Amino acid sequence: MKNLLVLFCLSIFTLMVSCNASKNVSAPVNSIPNTPYTLMTGSFNSEAQSLRDTLFYNISLHMYPIWTNKSAQYLYVEQALATMQDKPYRQRIYKVTELPNGIFESVVYKLADEKSFIGKWNDTKYFDQFDESILEIREGCAVYLKPIGKQIFEGSTKEKDCKSTLRGATYATSVVRVEKDKIVSWDQGFDASGKQVWGAETEGYIFDRLK
Repeated sequence: MKNLLVLFCLSIFTLMVSCNASKNVSAPVNSIPNTPYTLMTGSFNSEAQSLRDTLFYNISLHMYPIWTNKSAQYLYVEQALATMQDKPYRQRIYKVTELPNGIFESVVYKLADEKSFIGKWNDTKYFDQFDESILEIREGCAVYLKPIGKQIFEGSTKEKDCKSTLRGATYATSVVRVEKDKIVSWDQGFDASGKQVWGAETEGYIFDRLK
């Protein structure tokens, strides 16, 4: 039986293909630069995985750049059932920074009044009327991605730093792999004894690039 909690616990992640700032038109995949920020920008879904394994839903994932006039790199992230994209279950902002050691940090934020931003991945200039005051950081939930090959990054949250109270959990983990044509995200919650209490058990969600 599908675990509905998976829908609320997919992590993130994420980062971006070069795109038109107002229309979000993605560059060809073979021209995407080798950074997480560019690789993970675009639209994805898990349809193929859901057809192979009925434990997984077909989830849509949209990640596009906002505030492109700022020195920092931000992405607006929206996830929903593919059949209910007007009712996303997850909306986040990621701030992506390259650290001195060559690892990329993706800091996760929640949005104030998130309903007003539904669908704005397709109109990212909407965010220009706001600033960082609409963001609330999720302490300890940043994902750290390191290059392991050409256009391939892998990483995770730090140990038990990302706190969670969902279904008896005390902390959550996110393991992420980024490639030019897909993103794999595996989110799990654990109680104080280390027992898994929510999240996918066999593998992470596999999001294939649509554009």
